[in-house]
Amino acid sequence: MTTSVNAPLSARGKLASAMPAEQLAEITELFALRRTGYSLDAPFYTDPTIFKLDMEAIFGQHWIFAGSVAELPEPGDYITVDYGPYSLIVLRTDEGDVNVLHNVCRHRGARVLTEAAGSTGNLVCGYHSWTYSPEGNLIHASAPGEAKFDKNCFALKRAHSREVAGLIFVCIADVPPADFDETAKIFEPYLAPHDLSKTKIAYQQNIIEEGNWKLVMENNRECYHCDGHPELACSLFPTWGLTEGLIPAHLEEVWDRNKEAQSSLEERCRRYGLPYEVVEELDTRIAGIRISRESLDGEGESFSADGRRLSKKLLGDLRDFRLGRCSMHLQPNSWFHFLGDHVITFGVFPINEHQSLVRTTWLVADDAEEGVDYDLEKLTYTWKQTNLQDKAFVELCQQGAASPAYEPGPYMKSEYQVEAFINWYVQRVQEHLA
Repeated sequence: MTTSVNAPLSARGKLASAMPAEQLAEITELFALRRTGYSLDAPFYTDPTIFKLDMEAIFGQHWIFAGSVAELPEPGDYITVDYGPYSLIVLRTDEGDVNVLHNVCRHRGARVLTEAAGSTGNLVCGYHSWTYSPEGNLIHASAPGEAKFDKNCFALKRAHSREVAGLIFVCIADVPPADFDETAKIFEPYLAPHDLSKTKIAYQQNIIEEGNWKLVMENNRECYHCDGHPELACSLFPTWGLTEGLIPAHLEEVWDRNKEAQSSLEERCRRYGLPYEVVEELDTRIAGIRISRESLDGEGESFSADGRRLSKKLLGDLRDFRLGRCSMHLQPNSWFHFLGDHVITFGVFPINEHQSLVRTTWLVADDAEEGVDYDLEKLTYTWKQTNLQDKAFVELCQQGAASPAYEPGPYMKSEYQVEAFINWYVQRVQEHLA
């Protein structure tokens, strides 16, 4: 785990303090009246003011998944991460650390780096060529006649970063939530054996969904809708999220097969010393998490129609392809599948109250060769199809939330993780408003 040096930026409750008292009272009451066990009222998905509050209270205060080390393998490599009004530069330094800088030139506010990813030495703003070091220090600004101009006063603003088990997280708050380190201790042993430092990007997909970011996350937190994922259903047991007593008659055979596969998986995990137990603290800690290692149908190796591996190269220190999926959900914007042959990361980056960018990245062993060790179309097929199906589901919900006829509906028992996500969200915003 590495940590960068940080500088304060945001002010807690800035939007709330600037809001007219009557409007603040209305929003506070809306959160207070949230009906447990039901979906949120329409303004949570459609109101620009609540979206701004989300950016301040959630994305402005908490740790956000930004990418993986496979996206920054060498010094100078960078990605730009945009959400809401923010744009961040996530940069690998010569020392091997990760710097996070606000992508806002200190001269006139222009975006400094305009590409989604690349490699650079110094950072040069394209507008007036103000030039910054990888640490964000202003090292050159043409200033004819400006005798009192002090470059030391105009460094790029910095944010916090954490790199854990090859995943990179950012936080723009003055003081990030301290319990992230405790959450990291939970998930690092599950993920470390897959060794993301020895992976490469096989493919990255960006989808803009016409839906509020919370609808995207809610959709991911349940499999009640998984009959709508025929490709995923080939490898992911459709009983996911169900427990004894909730299994419908048409899934009883699947449930029995799932239990047998899970038992075999756990025996292999014990043999290899891999953690597999379910840890579920989605709304009982600030850095909410759910992680487990769960069996896949068929051969139990990967997200393929028959469950067989999609890449011939094992990841990291793993000794067996039949390791199912190590699945992790992290509040507020990410989920992951770690398999024996590849890893898939998912990040949700809000654009506005009715649009979200969903970024999916497939990682394979760094010595795997496309066309030799893996077929890119086969590797990405299941989740490309699933993502498009989820996009359609989310957009249907966004359309419904915008209708005057919409009113919150009850979550089913199998949707308890959706309820936990909403609990987490409401608690965090209320803390911010307090």
